[in-house]
Amino acid sequence: MEKECWEGGSDESRLLIAPAPSPTARALIKFHLLSGNATNYLLSNDNEGAVLQELHWFKQSYTSWFLGDYVSQDGSLYTATPVDPVFILLPIFEEARMKKRDDLGKFRQLDEIIFINDYPGYQHLMSIAENCMGVVCEIKEIGSSKFFRLDDSKVLAWLYCKVFQLKKALCSLDKNYAAQDEKYTLAEAVSILREYVKDEPWLMLLLDHLKLNLLEVTSKVPEAENFPTNAEHNPVSSSLVQEKGRSEDKTKRSGKQAKKAKVETESRNIREMFRRACRKS
Repeated sequence: MEKECWEGGSDESRLLIAPAPSPTARALIKFHLLSGNATNYLLSNDNEGAVLQELHWFKQSYTSWFLGDYVSQDGSLYTATPVDPVFILLPIFEEARMKKRDDLGKFRQLDEIIFINDYPGYQHLMSIAENCMGVVCEIKEIGSSKFFRLDDSKVLAWLYCKVFQLKKALCSLDKNYAAQDEKYTLAEAVSILREYVKDEPWLMLLLDHLKLNLLEVTSKVPEAENFPTNAEHNPVSSSLVQEKGRSEDKTKRSGKQAKKAKVETESRNIREMFRRACRKS
């Protein structure tokens, strides 16, 4: 695994929970076209071919890991979950076709579409793109060359299928979803999908097809606690800022000065404990 995957390119070990990656797993630092932030992905191979996984990062204050006989100071937890490459490639193919009003846009070859200045990581998706983008693109073959153009109707059909897959998964994971109104569950599924597709044009087209409106979708999203993401430059300081913000909110609600945390005077540095143990042995 390439070390660029981790924050700061450190040589220190990190804990990753993921489907067993192949020896040829490659870390990709990519550009998230929805948020504008850098997002990490892991490209590996299994028996069925290349698999793209999205890397997530989570850290609590004052944590570390025991890895065998080694203690990792960084208590961060990384997880990798498979993601459909079409979500990642959709914004690129949309821009590449250069659609204008009634003009459906241009057919272009994959190497033209995926080449993006300053983001060479996309080049590693060439083999995946040819196999997966046919579901949302028109394809013309001229000799041995293939030319792709995004097709709105195919994208809509693909999104429609994704929504109902999510809806089915929600009902199987939680009985409360199976008991509630179908329209409510549908709105929940669309709100999850919204994290990966732009409102214009795709989400609005999907909502119109499902006879939903954006307000119904956004009102179903609960107010979640904002944990730091792998795109932030200083994850440790970010978590401390969040802890400070939460304590300030509690102070404002109670109207009282928050008590200072009691310092444990008897606690010892874990490194010092191991050092003393080694001396005795």
